[in-house]
Amino acid sequence: MTSQTPRALDEITVRTDTRDVLAHAAREAKKHRFDEMMIVDVDAHITETAFWGEIVERIDSDVYRHMAASFRDRVGSPPGLLNATPGLLYQDVFGRIPHQQSQAEAIEDSDVHRQVTLTRRAMDSMSIDYMVVFPTPMLLLGTHPQPEVEVELAWAFNRWLTEEVLPEEPRMKGLLYLPFNTPEACPRFVEEFGDKPGSMGFTVTSTRYRAVHHNSYMPLYAALEERNLPLAFHAGFNWEDGSMAQLNRFLSMHALSFVHCNLIHMTNWVVNGLPVRFPNLKVLWIESGIAWLPYLMQRLDSEYMMRSSEAPLLTRKPSEYIKDMYFSSQPLESHHPKLMEATFEAIDAETQLLWCSDWPHWDFDSPSVIWDLPFLNQRQKRRIMGENAAELFGLDNPYLAREAAE
Repeated sequence: MTSQTPRALDEITVRTDTRDVLAHAAREAKKHRFDEMMIVDVDAHITETAFWGEIVERIDSDVYRHMAASFRDRVGSPPGLLNATPGLLYQDVFGRIPHQQSQAEAIEDSDVHRQVTLTRRAMDSMSIDYMVVFPTPMLLLGTHPQPEVEVELAWAFNRWLTEEVLPEEPRMKGLLYLPFNTPEACPRFVEEFGDKPGSMGFTVTSTRYRAVHHNSYMPLYAALEERNLPLAFHAGFNWEDGSMAQLNRFLSMHALSFVHCNLIHMTNWVVNGLPVRFPNLKVLWIESGIAWLPYLMQRLDSEYMMRSSEAPLLTRKPSEYIKDMYFSSQPLESHHPKLMEATFEAIDAETQLLWCSDWPHWDFDSPSVIWDLPFLNQRQKRRIMGENAAELFGLDNPYLAREAAE
């Protein structure tokens, strides 16, 4: 044997090309021939603050547009009007995973928006047919002390996304932002943005303290159901929550907070009979993983069987309503295979689970996290990786005819 000098790997920085960061995922995609099957990513992210000037220009209110613009010349300040706390954003593991912090790579293509090029690079690397994008810092906007600011920024962001980004790439889709702290404003958003090209439905960012069953939301749910537009609850973290504030490590808070907010909202959604009142409204729960679902199904069923009079609208056990909902896979808790297999069975994953990457966040998953599961057959893998999402959102699936012929 001859000794070889180990090759030094190029350091990954915020300027590293997306295609280089995803080189391993690209090799997996080629190995498994992902380009021959439908793959839909139902949760990926853009860093909207990189384009904040473009967004705040679309604020409706002259006053708040001026307030946002006044931040532009302030050194070291966060983008105007947002309520993020940069000093506690440990997502990049203190610089070890720099692409989480920023995608500052070189872009030569000037024919389309920069974000379109960045998203194309990720989609092409992982052989993704469609990618649904969400904001990032705005996931915390539900805890803003000024509810009217959420309305203004949500309107501006939705305009920017549907006017500047989505029209330039048909493979990019959006579940548009709802200013949920102001329920009377939400139906206007559905009316204005529900039929925009690339709009697949709407999102409630789950980091907030609003009870989803309040009567003020019924016009919103009715409007979504009438238009057959799905409603997604996208989780986030909030270290300022009273419960999470007891945790002294980002790891601890991050593990619990993403589940905690959606667990509260789902409990209220089911126990207060919203699946009965709006039986045709499709609901999707995003970025909480899936390990929490069997826990909640068992807890609610147990309590309901002892106190069913407190949930008079329900005609089935809570778990049966939960199994009718949709769930995103990320972050997939894969370190306990038997528990994960049982969870897949509990939630009817073959028809209700949707793969997502959460790219470019530090804990993102490639499509192989589903393809490599030994307890799934190929048909189940194809459904979870793309076909379930295609059915939910009404996306064209060119692979079905080929599969039928085979």
